[in-house]
Amino acid sequence: MIKVSGFSVFPEEVEALINQHPAVLENAVIPIPDLKKGEVVKTFINLKPEYKGKITPEEIISWAKENMSSHKAPVYVEFRDELPKQGVKLLRRVLRDEEAKKRETSN
Repeated sequence: MIKVSGFSVFPEEVEALINQHPAVLENAVIPIPDLKKGEVVKTFINLKPEYKGKITPEEIISWAKENMSSHKAPVYVEFRDELPKQGVKLLRRVLRDEEAKKRETSN
């Protein structure tokens, strides 16, 4: 669960909403620490082949703000060619660990 400004946000729910975007093949959502809101949403998106290089993270964020509650909309979007999985299960933990390492090295 992600806590955004006191709201409980379920990653699976946000993923299901983002998967409704026509460019999205699949996505995984994780929390990112935020000084003002506690946590915010980041999504890692695997785009459908015909959309690769033709859509921006800003377009995804704008679409999300129009199609879901503002506290559920991702603040960060990262495109990936594939998402970490074990069988069919998304491994959000791997993505969280990668993000934690990025923040450690940037501080």
